[in-house]
Formats: sequence, structure tokens, C-alpha cells
Amino acid sequence: MNSLETSYMGIPLKSPVILGASELSSHPDTLRRAEDAGVAAIVYKSLFEEQVQLENLQLDEMLEEYNDIHAEMITLHPEIERSDIEYFLNLLRKTKESVSVPVIASLNAVNKSSWIKYAKLIEETGVDGIELNLYQTPTRFDRDGVAVESWQLDVVSSIRKNITIPIGVKLSSDYTNLLNFAQQLDQSGVDGLVLFNAFFQPDIDIEKEKHRKSFNFSKRGDYKKSLRYAGMLYGRIAADVCSSRGIFNGDDVIKLLLSGASCVQVVSAVYKHGTNVITEINKTISSWMEKKGYNSIEDFRGKLSDSVLNKNDSMLIYRRAQYIDLLLHSDTIFGEER
Repeated sequence: MNSLETSYMGIPLKSPVILGASELSSHPDTLRRAEDAGVAAIVYKSLFEEQVQLENLQLDEMLEEYNDIHAEMITLHPEIERSDIEYFLNLLRKTKESVSVPVIASLNAVNKSSWIKYAKLIEETGVDGIELNLYQTPTRFDRDGVAVESWQLDVVSSIRKNITIPIGVKLSSDYTNLLNFAQQLDQSGVDGLVLFNAFFQPDIDIEKEKHRKSFNFSKRGDYKKSLRYAGMLYGRIAADVCSSRGIFNGDDVIKLLLSGASCVQVVSAVYKHGTNVITEINKTISSWMEKKGYNSIEDFRGKLSDSVLNKNDSMLIYRRAQYIDLLLHSDTIFGEER
């Protein structure tokens, strides 16, 4: 009988399917259903520093309400709810205690000191690992890519020195040379890389002539960029690769494992199809492995990565030098199998 067991960041997983960070991962009922469906781990919804900063501003406003006190006042203490950071940490701790699968925290911060502070507080909750969300939406014309990457590497290295739990870094796909940056993160001591983050994009309502907010689900096929870079990184860095974005079925996961990923994160698929999709994904992988004669994921993981293809002197499918060759010898034309 084949085994779906794998590992990510040194954390043993019973299958390669992780529930990614989202509102889904903060609801106890959803987490229980995901466990029953065979999810391997949970990335709890992200803590955003901006959220904490907003809460602090609101606290300052409430405190200032009592600057002009008078004798008739019943109390000098404003009505202040529990702080966002304490509330988040408490929920994270409860989630870890309530599920049997590994729990990974997710952190989005802005300032270096905040990154370190919150990472240390998160570690104290007992979670199995932490996922750092690195992103840099260009908003300044006077800051080059080297400055951005150097700052991010410094933050990650500082966090590595301050905590002992496994660290994963969730990246955007917008770096000039993602392979170089991934290699530097690997050298800084991170245990995993998640490829890739999905960001909310602005949109405009042309009738109202106003900006509008919309939830951007991943689409089928969005995994392909992750497949490319998982295939390029496998065998060349020590950190594990976890693929994300646009993963909807077992076939998608098998492709990513073949390229070299250790596991995947699913979010949009669960939003659209419920937690049962996790069961279906695991069944598909198991059936495929049985048909192919594989007993474990390690029997085939990375089989179609760039480093293995190079050793076998095969076509360099991941490299742009083969772009024209791919056009001339594609397996599909206009979306149809040849």
C-alpha cells in the first residue's frame, strides 16, 4: 500500500495537502472538516502589522477622550476591548490545541522590530512553524530592487536568530531574479519557501467611477509559474518548496510533486468546492501512485525537475532558451491535445 507521507520544513506531514492561510483557516468548524477530509497541516490566517497599528490608533483616540475629566465622571477608564495581538495569539494557541495536525502561523509585518517581536510572540503559542509573507508593492521611484531584497534578507536573518521553530517564507513572483533571491534566503537558514503569494489587485467600477474591492480567487492553471520555479530549485537548495496558487485537483498536485515541490497549499479550491476537495485530491494521488507502482512520494518527487533532467541530458524544459522549441513541439495547440 502506498504512503502519501511527506515533510515540509522538517515537519512530518501525512499527505502533501496543506490548508493555506485565509479566513477559512480561522473557523473551528472548517478546521475540523478539513482534518476529517485528510488535510496534512493548517496555516492559520495571517497577522497583519497594519491591523495592530490601526488598533493602537483607536486606543489612543479612546484614551484622549478623557483628557478633560470632571467630577461627575463615573470612571476614568475607557471601554477597551482586548488588543488585536493578544486576541490573535489566544486564537492561535486555541487552534493549536484543538487540532491534531501541525499548525503554522502566518505573519505580515512592516517594520523590522515588529517582525521580530511578533515572530517571538507567535513562537510562544506552541505552533509548529511560522510563515513570513514577504512582499513589496512598488510605491516609490527612488528605491531599487537591491535595496528591497537586502532589507528583506536582513529581516529574515534577524528572525532566524531570534526563534527556533521552522521558518517558511511566502514569496511573490515579482523578483527580478527569483532563483538568486531564493538561494540567498536558503543560505540565511529558512526551512521552506512557498511559491507564490496571491495579492488583492485594484479594480475600478466604470459606472460609479470609483475603485472597488474584489476577492481574487486563483484560476485553474495558475500553478504553472510555481511548477517552473519548483522545478528549477529542486536539488539546488536545502529548503523545501511548497507550491501554491491555482491548485484544484490531484492532477495539479502530482505535477507539482514531479517538479520537486514537497507539498502544496490549497485555498481557492476549498472556497469553491468545500473541504471534500482535500479528500478527492489525496485519493487521486494515491490512485495514480498505485497505477505507476510508486510506494512513496519520495519515489517520484523531483523526477521531472530541471536538475534531474540535466543529469539525464534531457531537454531543458524550464529554461527560456527552449521557448521556440516549445512553441514548435507543444503537446497542445489551441488547448487541444495533439
